[in-house]
Amino acid sequence: MKELDLTQGSVPKVLLQFALPFLLANLLQALYGGADLFVVGQYDDAASVAGVAIGSQVTQTITGIILGLTTGTTILIAIATGGRNDREAASTIGTSACFFTLAGVILAAIMVALHGHIAELMHTPAEAMADTRHYILICSAGIPFIMGYNVVCGVLRGLGDSRSPLYFVGIACVINIAFDFLLVGAFGMRAAGAAIATVFSQGVIFVAALAFLRKRGFHFDFSRNDIRFNRRLSGRILKLGAPIALQDALVNVSFLLITVIVNQMGVVASAALGVLEKIVVFAMLPPTAMASAVATMTAQNYGAGLTGRMTGCLKAGIAMSLVFGVSVCAYSQVLPETLTTIFTTDIAVVNMGADYLRGYSLDCILVCFVFCINSHFSGQGNSWFPMLHSMAATFMVRIPLSYLFSHINPSSLLLMGYAPPISTLFSLLICALYLRHNNRKMKARQDWATNTTDATTTFIT
Repeated sequence: MKELDLTQGSVPKVLLQFALPFLLANLLQALYGGADLFVVGQYDDAASVAGVAIGSQVTQTITGIILGLTTGTTILIAIATGGRNDREAASTIGTSACFFTLAGVILAAIMVALHGHIAELMHTPAEAMADTRHYILICSAGIPFIMGYNVVCGVLRGLGDSRSPLYFVGIACVINIAFDFLLVGAFGMRAAGAAIATVFSQGVIFVAALAFLRKRGFHFDFSRNDIRFNRRLSGRILKLGAPIALQDALVNVSFLLITVIVNQMGVVASAALGVLEKIVVFAMLPPTAMASAVATMTAQNYGAGLTGRMTGCLKAGIAMSLVFGVSVCAYSQVLPETLTTIFTTDIAVVNMGADYLRGYSLDCILVCFVFCINSHFSGQGNSWFPMLHSMAATFMVRIPLSYLFSHINPSSLLLMGYAPPISTLFSLLICALYLRHNNRKMKARQDWATNTTDATTTFIT
């Protein structure tokens, strides 16, 4: 297990070294997630494409909640690692195993029971209802695999190992794409075949990750006695992870509500939005990966008391993210159709998706700031602020504007594409004000500590 000490060395170099496996792993995850829509788009009609698009929006929401909760584990382990507290790290790992096993089973049962109602709540077009229900049902049954895999990867990343998860996702990507072509292309199973391929690949990487972790072990003592429910640590995992999970859920809920709005514009608009969301997943990979690395690196340095490195990490993360964000935005303004044609050959879907992308691509620049600032605070154990400003931006700006723009021009998605970047700009303004306030508080605290130390030294002398 290759573990990096994120408290030593050049900040930009160490951050990039740690973030690259994050990026590649997220890229592969997006590839095997987007493979469902790609393969269905090659073999089936717009109804099947819409079914996978709507169903994947639901499963992405659940996955976002899971990722947020398991991030609590990652941050706690990173803080313990930075503070050289091996006992705390071992206990956190054991508690996470118990907590998330129970959570995965309960969440899967709820989603399986409610899959039909969820499809109806999405205002799914009648033509796509059967495909949507099949996709949500099958993917819901695989939730324990998603939960287990993300816990294992969260543990590895908290310890400074961002490479191993990359290998697991690579395996899943190959399996998922192969089974997509087999089940959807050869056997004609439509959305259900794509869902089965997804769940099977997730099951394989969970078993592989668990076997790897058991074989390689940790750099500290860890036994079966550590695998038990600890109320204190469970509370801390929830305290850190729940706001992040809610923040991710709000982002995905906004997608769901926007999907509901667009679904009422017809099956072509529904399919176009589904295609666009897959493109957005790829466009957001670099800032998301960099933000994840910033959170972990900040946590380790927070545990070690290195505040200067925390600030340097934030600045480096934003700068690196912007390189890709600006590039994607510029390309999307000029040749958006070349991106939408990747997932479908339906010209009406291609053109409508391209209109949305022109506006949405501006968000690729703005999120570089917001994502890294959120991670900067989450890494310090403050995950409530990111959740609160995300909630405000979602319900006060993004959803109302999307609804308004859909009525101003119901035959196009062009105006709706500008709702996300306007919402993110609102968040960025709040983040800038809070970051300035927080930096002043930290400086005042450091000055007080320095003055107290100097006064004590003088008194003793």
